[in-house]
Amino acid sequence: MSALLKCEVRDTDSNMKTVAVIQSSYIPWKGFFDIIHDVDRFIFYDDVQFTTRDWRTRNRIKTANGMHWLTIPVGTDRNRLICEVPLPTNGWERKHWASISQAYARAPYFKLYRPLIEALYMGHGCESLSAFNQHVTRTIAREALGITAEFRDSREFGASGTKLDRLLDLVKRAGATSYISGPSARDYIDPLVFADAGIELSYKSYGGYPEYPQLHPPFEHAVSVLDLLFNAGPEAPRFIWGWRDEGHPGLGLDPA
Repeated sequence: MSALLKCEVRDTDSNMKTVAVIQSSYIPWKGFFDIIHDVDRFIFYDDVQFTTRDWRTRNRIKTANGMHWLTIPVGTDRNRLICEVPLPTNGWERKHWASISQAYARAPYFKLYRPLIEALYMGHGCESLSAFNQHVTRTIAREALGITAEFRDSREFGASGTKLDRLLDLVKRAGATSYISGPSARDYIDPLVFADAGIELSYKSYGGYPEYPQLHPPFEHAVSVLDLLFNAGPEAPRFIWGWRDEGHPGLGLDPA
């Protein structure tokens, strides 16, 4: 059984409309889950080239001694796809969990989420980086944040072409009538290509997030979602998307 099939739980196919396509990330920040919350179908785009020293393999947590990077030691070989990168078997999970436990042991909701997050590290059973990242993201989205979007893997759709053409083909095969992109993709996405395909294009805005009670000031937004869960607990969704509903409806998406 492949690592993908071993870890992935696929939802029942249905007539989806709003789609996002993003490469998987290691214990992503809150903005990653914000865009997942906005869509009907979220597609992990992991059959593309692996890049080193980015969010595929690392993220940050806050500690009493400042910001701390957690990095999965998968090596520096770029001649492979993200989905082809195997997870190392050198006990990195135990080290990462020890660092997380030490950093957040005194956080108000650490005990609440400890069983869920510890199991992700100590009992995941995944063999590849892609499978592990997807498993962690789906679990946190479903069980900690209550997100109901359908999760899929880009390899399921058999998209063809290169770069933007391949992305558009993937989005069309996914049945999208609306596509939400990360803001950095403005540099290479041609809005006319999506308009000609009859797909509404918008860009996610990550501005305006409110601060939450956070250990070890000063406050920092650019950390793993684990920081938010351990510090804000069940109120975490409010600090990701709920604040817009409270007083700022319509914020969060920018037109193409």
